[in-house]
Amino acid sequence: MNRVYNFSAGPSMLPVPVLEKAAAEMLCYGNSGMSVMEMSHRSPDYEAIITDAEKLLRQLMNIPDNYKVLFLQGGASTQFAAVPLNLIGRTGKADYVVSGQFSGKAFKEAQKLGFDVVCAATSKEDNFTHIPTLTRDMFRPDAAYVHVCYNNTIYGTKYAAVPDTGDIPLVADMSSCILSEPVDVSRFAVIYAGAQKNMAPAGLTVVIVREDMLGYAKEEMPTMLDWKVMADNGSMYNTPPCYCIYIAKLVYEWILSLGGLEAMEKINRKKADTLYNYLDSQNYYVAPVLKDSRSMMNVTFVTGDPDLDKKFAAEASAAGFKNIKGHRSVGGMRASIYNAMPQEGVEKLVEFMKAFAAANPKT
Repeated sequence: MNRVYNFSAGPSMLPVPVLEKAAAEMLCYGNSGMSVMEMSHRSPDYEAIITDAEKLLRQLMNIPDNYKVLFLQGGASTQFAAVPLNLIGRTGKADYVVSGQFSGKAFKEAQKLGFDVVCAATSKEDNFTHIPTLTRDMFRPDAAYVHVCYNNTIYGTKYAAVPDTGDIPLVADMSSCILSEPVDVSRFAVIYAGAQKNMAPAGLTVVIVREDMLGYAKEEMPTMLDWKVMADNGSMYNTPPCYCIYIAKLVYEWILSLGGLEAMEKINRKKADTLYNYLDSQNYYVAPVLKDSRSMMNVTFVTGDPDLDKKFAAEASAAGFKNIKGHRSVGGMRASIYNAMPQEGVEKLVEFMKAFAAANPKT
């Protein structure tokens, strides 16, 4: 069996040790006589799995005791509505920073609900090639929260530091960078993330919410979107995404076995430096993102010729570098080098890039 190097932005590759352990436990988990996919979520075996998953995530991220960890469904996109529905009742207002497609969608979702939301800053005029410069005075002092997308999967940008919002609660979509490096959870009121990039298969969404942010939802709030209901029921108001949570638990164990998020960051920075250093050393490919806004997880580049970009993506796929084509709204190429991507995969991609440039000179 030959595994390819999967550079997909999500669902993304999972660590081989995790896949191997899941395969070994597919027919029978422990002494249960069944697969995790077949278990009742109310069974002692499964309750131990979800309890351990939360404990491991708290350990990995050093989550303070006054935060709830929720394992939910619906993807991060469902949280685009859940965030304002849960929080805007605090003051009736919210500010958004639009730094890419998903933060733009979150902003539009809050607008659609009829709330008083404003775009406090955006880099749209520069085609989202950088994170907007933010200062505390850009936000309304009576805003219920400020929303950011911490890493922009499509455009390959990331916040270099936690935005200073003063006393205004900060909400962050961390779908494409969660668990890639340490983060001070206490700087955020809410962190949410779809799991299919760095944590588990598609189908699981993690919400980490400070307890004082709960209880502001209106009575007519859809129950499935109410964080307090989910927190009060231990993420099991209904059947949770059981198997995804089990895989997430295995991923948490894998990261801890490597040394935790500090070790993970070193591994990821080496991969990103390998690719960015090559891009900065030549003039065949162009990395459009400004250096102070570069993502460690999603590296975008173009040749400047759409036909060459198309040829590159096709030949890369044939050579075993899958899903390298950039998002349809941007074009070019994108290498998503999440936690499970080995250093070898990045090094071999650079070798392919050099060979392609030599074989396809620009006219």
